This record gives sequence, C-alpha cells and structure tokens, in this order.
Amino acid sequence: MSDPAILLRWRLVLGAAAEAGLGGLAGAEAEMDAALDWLYGRPEPEQDERGVRGTGGGEGHPLTAPRWLEKIHELFPRETIERLERDALDRYGLHEIVTHPEALERVVPNEALAQAILRARHLMAPDVLEKARRLVDRVLRDLREKLAREVTRAFGGARERRPVRHGRAAELDAKATIRANLKRWSPAERRLYIERPLFRARSRRETSRWQVILLVDQSGSMLGSVLHASVLAACLCGMPALKVHLVAWDTEVVDLTDRVADPLEALMAVQLGGGNDAAKALRYAHGLVEAPRRAIVVLVTDFFEGSGAPAMVQQVKWLVEAGVTALGLAALDPDARPIYDRDIARACVEAGMHVAAMTPSALAAWIAEKVR
Repeated sequence: MSDPAILLRWRLVLGAAAEAGLGGLAGAEAEMDAALDWLYGRPEPEQDERGVRGTGGGEGHPLTAPRWLEKIHELFPRETIERLERDALDRYGLHEIVTHPEALERVVPNEALAQAILRARHLMAPDVLEKARRLVDRVLRDLREKLAREVTRAFGGARERRPVRHGRAAELDAKATIRANLKRWSPAERRLYIERPLFRARSRRETSRWQVILLVDQSGSMLGSVLHASVLAACLCGMPALKVHLVAWDTEVVDLTDRVADPLEALMAVQLGGGNDAAKALRYAHGLVEAPRRAIVVLVTDFFEGSGAPAMVQQVKWLVEAGVTALGLAALDPDARPIYDRDIARACVEAGMHVAAMTPSALAAWIAEKVR
C-alpha cells in the first residue's frame, strides 16, 4: 500500500494508534485527525460497537463543540460533515451541539439535527430555542415540499363528476356546452346562443369526506416517526376529500388536531417520554369516529406494548367490528428497516388490522387507494 491518499485515509480511520506504522500527521491533516479524535476518541456507548479508533476519551480535548463544528466545516466535504454531525448527535448523544448558540449557527439542517433539537429543547435558553425552532422549521419545510408532491400525485387524477340537467354556475361544463350548441353560432354577430347549458356535479362519493386519524406513539424511540407523521398530516389536511386528526400518545393522549396544519407547532407540543398505552389511544380514536365505514385509523407504533398488548388488541378488534379501517404502521429505523414487535403485530392482524412498514409517501398512496 503505497498510495499516499489511501495511507492518509487509513491513518485517519485508525487514529493515533496507527502512528507507529503509518507515520505522524502535520498541518491540515493533523487538524483533521484532531477533529475526528474529538468525536470518535471518546468512550463508545455500550450498545454501539461500530467504532474503530479506540476509546481514548474526549474529555480534556482542546476542542469545544462550537470550535469542533467550525473545524469540520473548514476541513471536510459536505457529505462528511453531515455524517460527523449525525454521529455526534445519534451515536454519542452530544446535545451541546444543539444547545450552544455558536454551534447552532454552524450545523447543517437535517433530520438528525431536528430530532436532536426536539429531544434537547428543554435544556435550551429561550434565545437558543428560538434559533433551534428556525432550524427545525427549515427541515420540516423541505420535508413537506417533497412529500406534498407525492401526496398530490397519490390523490390526483380527474375528479369524478356526473352529468345533471340543472346546476350552479361553478358546475357548468363549458366545453360540453359549447360543443352541444355549435349549430347556434352566428357568424354575423360572432355570438354563440346557448339553448341548453350542460352541468357536471360532483358525485356523492367525492363530496363525502373520509376521516383519517393518525395516532402517533411519542415515546423517545419513535421520534423519527413522530416527525414524519406530523409532516404527512399537514400534507393530508390540504386534501378536500379528507378530514385529518393528529393525536400523539404514550401513557397519555394529546390531541394535536388544532395544530395539524403546522408541523413545527405540533412537534413542539409533543412531550417525548417513556411508557406506552396504545389501548388508550385507540379508545380515544374510537370516540372521534363519525362514520365508521369512511374512517381510517393509522396507529404509528413499534408495537412494544408489553402487558398492555391484550387491551390494545381488543381495541383494534372493536374498531374493525364497527367498520373502521385500521392500519398499524410499524416504526422504521434511520436506514428504513422495520423495527417492531412481530408477535403483537401479528395479534393485531388477526384482530383485523392491516400492518405494514412503509414510508410517508407510501402511506399517502395507501390512504388514497382506500379512499378511492
């Protein structure tokens, strides 16, 4: 191995432990090594065994969180910066990156950052929290812009209408009316005389709205799902065919429907915590249902209910027997792999619930198919 670039890459990966075999570093390369050591040189969390640099520890390091962010933005390309920031937040839980005002000015807005801010917002001073809110809002707006296109596509297509003899001005079928009355065109007067206007009214199926009730598990491990569900709810609430409810739950139930159009406000109202009581959330949803056969209840959860599982399954059964369409949306990890309790999910399926692991855009398509 003689390529200097490859040798440098391995030296940076392995850290100071490789100095004897691969040599020391100077200048910008030494600064890169110091920045990597600030993060990966600290003790690895017990549940994470991915580290390769050793466990020298980050305490007493000359770099601080703001200074570290400044250095990585100077030394590394954008994709590497995003990976380093994501590891700092997700892998090591370094919340000082999002609670320090100087650090917040340098971070790259992304989902990992938004989730870290939501976890640590109770640690922030008011002025820092305001900056953090603006960063989260940027992330949410980007997500919403992308997802809105998918939702519009899922619910798109020609609107179903039926011919009627009489109608309102808004229901006039101008093209059909012109075609039907062309023989009454007067070239001399350059006028078209309409003997019989034609109208097309929306069918009953189009004008009768469906309810979509999103029940989102707000326990700490579900934060990514909470974030995406909030954005999806905001996109869905713009669909005329839908009446959307957004409800968060852990051991208590919080109805966020009045904030459904503003994902930022909805997320800031979420209290991320421990326990689960899906049965209570499903019971609350049952009370919201107006017309069971035109209602979809989506339970976003990892199905880890423990001793509460039998009550949860019973609530699912009662909803389905009433005519409600029930979907259990299994949690996805950051790499889009499903993580959920298969046994409890299977029991819910036996009670009549559909269970799937899907992205927000796929969920929108699924809802659109049920509505059609």
